[in-house]
Amino acid sequence: MLFKLTDEHLMIQNMVREFSRKVVAATAMDRDKSKEFPADNFKQMGELGLMGMMIPEEYGGEEADTISYVLALSEIAYSCASTSVVMSVQNSIVCESLNKFGSQAQKEEFLVPLASGEMIGAFALTEPEAGSDPVSQEATAVKDGDDFIINGTKRFITSGKHSKVVLVTAKTDETKGHKGISCFIVPKGTKGLVVGHMEDKMGLRASDTTDLIFENCRVPAANMLGNEGDGFKIAMSGLDSGRIGIASQSLGVATAAFDAAVKYAKKRKQFGSAISKHQAIRFQIADMAVQIEAAKQLVFSAAAMKDRGEVFTKEASMAKLFASEMVNTVTARAIQMHGGYGFTKDYDVERYYRDARVFTIYEGTSEIQRIVISNNILRDKRKP
Repeated sequence: MLFKLTDEHLMIQNMVREFSRKVVAATAMDRDKSKEFPADNFKQMGELGLMGMMIPEEYGGEEADTISYVLALSEIAYSCASTSVVMSVQNSIVCESLNKFGSQAQKEEFLVPLASGEMIGAFALTEPEAGSDPVSQEATAVKDGDDFIINGTKRFITSGKHSKVVLVTAKTDETKGHKGISCFIVPKGTKGLVVGHMEDKMGLRASDTTDLIFENCRVPAANMLGNEGDGFKIAMSGLDSGRIGIASQSLGVATAAFDAAVKYAKKRKQFGSAISKHQAIRFQIADMAVQIEAAKQLVFSAAAMKDRGEVFTKEASMAKLFASEMVNTVTARAIQMHGGYGFTKDYDVERYYRDARVFTIYEGTSEIQRIVISNNILRDKRKP
């Protein structure tokens, strides 16, 4: 790896790796079958400082850099992608948005318990008819005295059921396009906020994904995050960080599938020798290793840019695009190398394959990433 990790990075990686392999991995397969939310994992992860890693210590966080976060998230994803996606949304989108745009009062009330892992947060942007086009969302927030009344339906919301607080975007001025979208902090239990349909998903089955329905949901104006009209900016800022998170999860799952495939290839015998002796398998292993390493470099490059305070939108999309496509290729090859056994639920590679499939879809599809990347290149005045 070209990026040199510090002693602190390695300490965090080793600590999370030990926890992940001993605690998280132990119930991952059972949770995939039962769809049981890993609440006990998150309690322990909060105690380890993994639920608000990049948040200042004064608000209950660890004040770690993005490189540390990438290492930790990848290690959790190695054992359980369902656990890692909740960790990713919590850190990358919910906590960072509150830290960046929240008032002091909002940070004290919401960010502190979120960063310490006392509560789980959700970010409600996607709608039934406005998946990758936030400007087309239909949710509205109408001013009524000192309150706003929110109406609308949000779809595919990670931790929609188990979260204790939701950041939700809604139109406060339909005449202003993306500048007419605002963001609100809505605690669970607020009248008019209803948890709707829970999705029965192919993968990430221990992470709940639900509709959130807002029916004349009244929230104080003081719960607006940032200023009126900042909703689109908040969402895009959160997605930049979130895409580094998805790429990190992709790295973790791909590495787990790769390790499982190599281990199986060494012990599985065909035609009198281990299949790892066959050139076809060896070439597959080489290609998988190269793809994982290439994705790792893209992820660390984007993370390092973020840590330096540079604009990293394009690089985050590059990392997300390549890593999410990579993990689908690597997990498919891992199943192929397992043969018929890879198609059964007795082997972890089957779960890795199902979990990986959504990585090219959520927080911006691969097609959206290509739009973001090309737009940034074509309007970059530094380019010849």
